Amino acid sequence: METLRQTMIKARISDVVNGRFIRKEGLEPSYVLTDLGQRISRANLLGTVVDKFMSEDGNYSSITIDDDSDSIRVKAFREDTNIFDNLEVGDIIMVIGKVREYNDENYVIPEIVKKIANPNYEILHKLEVLNQLLRQKKILERIKKEKFSDVEELKKYAEDHNMDTDSLEAIVETLSIEEESKEDFKPMILDMIEKLDKGEGVKFKRLLEESKLPENTFEEAINELLSNGICYEPTPGVIKRV
Repeated sequence: METLRQTMIKARISDVVNGRFIRKEGLEPSYVLTDLGQRISRANLLGTVVDKFMSEDGNYSSITIDDDSDSIRVKAFREDTNIFDNLEVGDIIMVIGKVREYNDENYVIPEIVKKIANPNYEILHKLEVLNQLLRQKKILERIKKEKFSDVEELKKYAEDHNMDTDSLEAIVETLSIEEESKEDFKPMILDMIEKLDKGEGVKFKRLLEESKLPENTFEEAINELLSNGICYEPTPGVIKRV
């Protein structure tokens, strides 16, 4: 039985790298589930080549691309290893491929790899991804806020907003996982602030990197600390315990 071609989604590299990989069996495709409720099985990524590798036996090759949000490896095996031959570090490229996971690393198996000569294409890609994420965030926040009473009401909302069944299921799946895995990270963040603060507070960016939390989870915990008066911002982008 022939499987349907998976929908291609333009995405930031960070969405693929930091998403939760959901492994499926049989004909159903595996995918990355993002914090905003997107299922990405087949990604369209655009970034700069920052590393290139070929194994000694020629049975494995990879490149690493970076788009300022994060970096990801694109891997090729056996007869496909020459797909990166015409690429060099510093090239801006578009990659279309299937998302896979191994040893807790999300990566891409390429179907299409293409150099991008026109810098306007890179800008267009970023704008399209940004607009898509903003729309997705609005829908997710509305569904969270509404707290629909039953599945039928949720389906009606999806129909009114031209959402297909897959998009609806992905958002429901995201909200279910979010509810199940909700954890109070404020004590951990407070401990980190105490350890890292040398007198002038700690930058949000450093805390986010050190905590290794998803950005939305980190922001939620920080906002609670600020709103509850446990911490304050001595200067913009810096947090300090009261």
